[in-house]
Amino acid sequence: MSYRTEEVAYVQPAQPAANAQAAQQQRTTAEYRALDAAHHIHPFSDMGALNRTGSRVIVKAQGVYLWDSDGNKVIDGMAGLWCVNVGYGRKELADAAYKQMLELPFYNTFFKTTHPPVIELSALLAELAPEPFNHFFYCNSGSEGNDTVLRIVHHYWATQGKHSKKFVISRKNGYHGSTIAGGTLGGMGYMHEQMPSKVENIVHIDQPYFFGEAEGNLTPEEFALARAQQLEAKILEIGADNVAAFIGEPFQGAGGVIFPASTYWPEIQRICRKYDILLVADEVIGGFGRTGEWFAHQHFGFEPDLITMAKGLTSGYVPMGAVGLHDRVAKAIIENGDFNHGLTYSGHPVAAAVAVANLKLLRDEKIVERVKTDTGPYFQQKLRDTFANHPIIGEISGAGLVAGLQLAEDPKARKRFTNGGDVGTICRDFCFNGNLIMRATGDRMLLSPPLVINKLEIDEIVSKAKKAIDATAQQLGIS
Repeated sequence: MSYRTEEVAYVQPAQPAANAQAAQQQRTTAEYRALDAAHHIHPFSDMGALNRTGSRVIVKAQGVYLWDSDGNKVIDGMAGLWCVNVGYGRKELADAAYKQMLELPFYNTFFKTTHPPVIELSALLAELAPEPFNHFFYCNSGSEGNDTVLRIVHHYWATQGKHSKKFVISRKNGYHGSTIAGGTLGGMGYMHEQMPSKVENIVHIDQPYFFGEAEGNLTPEEFALARAQQLEAKILEIGADNVAAFIGEPFQGAGGVIFPASTYWPEIQRICRKYDILLVADEVIGGFGRTGEWFAHQHFGFEPDLITMAKGLTSGYVPMGAVGLHDRVAKAIIENGDFNHGLTYSGHPVAAAVAVANLKLLRDEKIVERVKTDTGPYFQQKLRDTFANHPIIGEISGAGLVAGLQLAEDPKARKRFTNGGDVGTICRDFCFNGNLIMRATGDRMLLSPPLVINKLEIDEIVSKAKKAIDATAQQLGIS
């Protein structure tokens, strides 16, 4: 499909239905932007500012690359939104969706019914997930998955006769979705400000963000242990009989790709077991190979009771989320009457068919194994070699094919920019203009490319990232 970039008057075709595709091909970038500004509200955006500058119009994608309506080829360092694990343009996934749409485009899983795609997906997930996870509940997104987690947690404790266990503990600067429940679970203050009607009985402890929050001479391991022990203090403050669960991302994704030191998760697990509290791993970003393990909690060496999944479940080709239940939790739900929760599209047959095709690609092409042993280590080392002693890079965190680069005024002193969010935006814009998608979260620059990326493409990402970060340092007058 070709897109013309010169501005011309758009002529309405005489037969809109017959010529819809031709009409779309005739739109210029300016026309797309005008229509977008006139009718579309974007997520997490200042719409006034965006409409003044105009959105970038992405028109096609293949492998790890995107093309915009001006013909620019862009390398996608974020796998869409952490999700396009098998890369763009996989015909196997399109074929799976098409075949399923012809056969059974929709039926629900209410009314004592099921269908082959959701049965096959559940069996395949049981194969790929750690052994205690054999049952799965389906939804449409990670946000809905974490809403579902809350329902499961409260119902589970009710089946155990422990009705006082109502509190769920999570972390500041954690992200668990954008629904009211997901947003409350997340600890991002700017989101809380816009939703005064938050879910009750959710409290937060501090995040294990060593570079930004450690004081004194603590080592990363000592700091992580101290932050984990805040969980125990909060449990004792609330009362162990009142605490139902702790939820956390194995690494904080939207919060800045924050990887805690090795002391953190074993201590969190020890505390949860000591006080009989469910441990929930939000694997919406980390799941399906991102760290080089099928699930990120395996990288960190802990065992959750519930796992939230989405994104890489279908590689983003269609919306789908899920919650994996440890056998002991599933048994309680199964053996104790109705579980009064469900969604119209729970286990949607087309989404399930695409998920099956996607997971088989990840498994059969050994994509996850390659991330662990080949491309992941190469990516991490390339970043560390390239940015060693860089004047504004204070830390590189990550594993596999996910990384966070900390922008800092004085890296050795762990001194952050006072206007860090502005600096991150400057760097992101240099990336954007250099045809690299690299996300800024405050003063941290994030990368999470498709898992099918090769070493030459990794070199391209890192080279473009360095140009953008060098340009940022130059604009700030730092060399």
